[in-house]
Parts: sequence; structure tokens; C-alpha cells
Amino acid sequence: MTDLQTTVEGRNSAAQPAASESVGPEALKVAGTSFVVLFSIVGLALWGLPFFYDFMVQQFGWTRGQVTSGNALSKLLVGPLFGFFAGWVVDRFGPRRIMMAGILMAGIALIGLGSISTLGFFYFFYMFNALGYVCGGPLPVQVLLSNWFDKSRGKAMGFAYLGIGFGGALVPLISHVLVQHFGWQVALRILGLLIIVLSLPLAFFVKESPNSERKPVHITPPDARWAFKNIYFYLLTIGSMCSIAAVAGTQQNLKLYLSLDRHYPQSAAAHILSMVLGFSIVGRVLMGWLADRYPKRNVMLLIYLLVAIAIPFLFFGTSRLAIYTFAVIFGIGLGGDYMIIPLMTADIFGLKILGRLMGVILTAGGIADALAPWLIGHLRDASGSYSLACFVLVGFALLGALAVLPLPRHRKAT
Repeated sequence: MTDLQTTVEGRNSAAQPAASESVGPEALKVAGTSFVVLFSIVGLALWGLPFFYDFMVQQFGWTRGQVTSGNALSKLLVGPLFGFFAGWVVDRFGPRRIMMAGILMAGIALIGLGSISTLGFFYFFYMFNALGYVCGGPLPVQVLLSNWFDKSRGKAMGFAYLGIGFGGALVPLISHVLVQHFGWQVALRILGLLIIVLSLPLAFFVKESPNSERKPVHITPPDARWAFKNIYFYLLTIGSMCSIAAVAGTQQNLKLYLSLDRHYPQSAAAHILSMVLGFSIVGRVLMGWLADRYPKRNVMLLIYLLVAIAIPFLFFGTSRLAIYTFAVIFGIGLGGDYMIIPLMTADIFGLKILGRLMGVILTAGGIADALAPWLIGHLRDASGSYSLACFVLVGFALLGALAVLPLPRHRKAT
């Protein structure tokens, strides 16, 4: 074992909570709240918006690069400015307050995007969408679950992240029905209201820690500087950035590709998007189960390779079978992609500084999440096809796998 691994494992052991794991009704309530929040913030708000891109292109005459640039510009501004700050707030004051603020901002974002007609307001409300994701999405949920679960953390995280899968699988179908009855703009407003109604009451009443005596406001967060000097932190960050770039670049352009390039009817495109997010549910359960039994580094490598294998089926496949094959493999990889990052981070660095580390990692991931869809849309606008974009996306996924390969092979006891 290297000196670096010894140091990391020592820090990790010191950072683990001494209290035994709570699996009672309150812990189940925390898991349920996390499920609903991710269902809303990520499933409905984040994965739901690309369903409406082709409507904006057709109604307003915007390009693919423009409709995907809202995601890029908002996250490039919000991520670096608020990502680390949000992590610090979570470590200092607990995840509940910032989660509630994020829920409100995500709901307001969709309501606003359903009322715009200019690029300026499109970018403005996309900022709220990015703020909602940073403040109310995976960051506070990951810390909340890590506070409540230890030995079953992989299962708990997998269950909570099922919310993303269910939300992402249902939102194309719900959106299609709403668009047919009310038009795409009213459909967006209804989704925004739904996010607030579903999530805000649950977040308001959730407990932040099994220890009812805990008062987060008086806790002085431990020093995290040692982690920022650790090569594992940077490899993990680079790997997650590359994989998120591959996933987001594909997913954010999927409806545009199916509708405008392959000329699929709206109902058929909605069902394929739903199929992808439906199989992400399988991926979250499977990868959460594997992460509790096998080295998380190996699970992470498996996820990244699944994403790389799936993408060519989409852009080079000529049949419906190829598209369905893509949906199955990519969906499983997508399901594990975001979930494995906090599990690996906690496994290497422990829990006490998890909020700040995830704040930085999610900020870096947000940059990749922002730039990759815009880059892929721009490549399509410039070249007239997605062929070059396909190679770029596969390259991202493989580079991510290469980056995480040197990470330690911790195996958690079951």
C-alpha cells in the first residue's frame, strides 16, 4: 500500500461517524423525501426541458446551438459562483434550508420558461433552473442521505436516485399529453407548479440528522485542504466531468436528433426518451447494489464503459432495434453515472467534508454538463450531421474511464 493510500484511508477512517446506522421510520422518510426531490429537481426540471427544445426551434426560429446554450451559459455562471458556496452552506447549516430554496427556484424556472419569447428571458430563467439544481438537487440530497445511512448508503442512494429515473421516464409522457391539451408553454408552467407542490412540503419537514440534538449552525466545518492536495480528488473530478459530458451531450440532444434529424413523431420520440430514463431506474438499482458489494472504482468503470458502448447505436444505427439497444444500454449507464460519484467520494474522503468536496465536483461536472450539449449542438449545426459528435461523445466517456482507473479499490463491508 502506498503512503498516499495509507493517508487517505486514515483520513477516511477518522471521518466516519461513530454512531450506528439508523434504519427506522425517520430514515425511511429521509429516503422518501430524497426520492421525491430528485424526481422533481432532476427528473422533471432537468431531464424534462430537452423535450421542449424542438418546439422552441420551430416556433422561435432558434438553432440547436442556441436552445442548448441556455443550459451552457446558466451552468457556467451558476456552477463556479455558487457550487462551492452551496457545499459550504450544506456543511455549515445542513441540507434542508438550501434544498427548499432550490425547489422554489426550479419551479420558478419552468414557470418562467413557459412564458418567454426572447433569448434574453430564456437565458434568465435557465439561470434559475441551474440554481435550483445546484441548491436543491444531488448536492443536499447526497449529504442528507450520507448523514442517515452508512452500511446501506449505496442502496439508499440508489433508491433516492430512482426518483430521477421515474421522473425522467414520466416527464416525456406527461409533457406530451400536456402539450396536446394546452400547448407547450402552458405545459412547462404546469410542470413548474408540480415541482413545488410535490417537493416543498416534504423538504420542510425532513430531519437533517439521526441525532436530534445536532445543531448544524454551531458546527465548525473541518479543514478540507488536505483533500484538495490529493491526486485522487482531481482524478475523480476529471473522470466525473468527462462522463457527465458524454451523458449530458447525448441526452440534451436526443429529442432534437430524433425529432428533427430522424423525423420521429412526437409520441415516438417521447416514448424513446421515456425508455432511456426508464432503464436508468434499472441502472440505479443495479449500480447501487453493486456499489455495496464490490469496489466502487470497478462499478464506476463499468458505468463509463456502458455509456461509451451505447452512443454509437444511436447515431450510426439505422433501425428501431438499434435505437432501442441504445436506450437500454445508455439508460443503465445513465442511471449509475451521477449516483456513483458521491459514493466514490465518501468512500475515499469520508463524510465530514463531503458537502464541500461534492460542491467542487458538482461545479466541475456542471461545467461539463453545460458545455457538452452546446458543443454537440454546434457540431451538428456546422457539419449537418451528428457523426463527428458521436466520436467526441465516445471519447469523453473513454477518457473518464481512463481517469478513474488509478483510484483506490476500496471494498465496503456488507
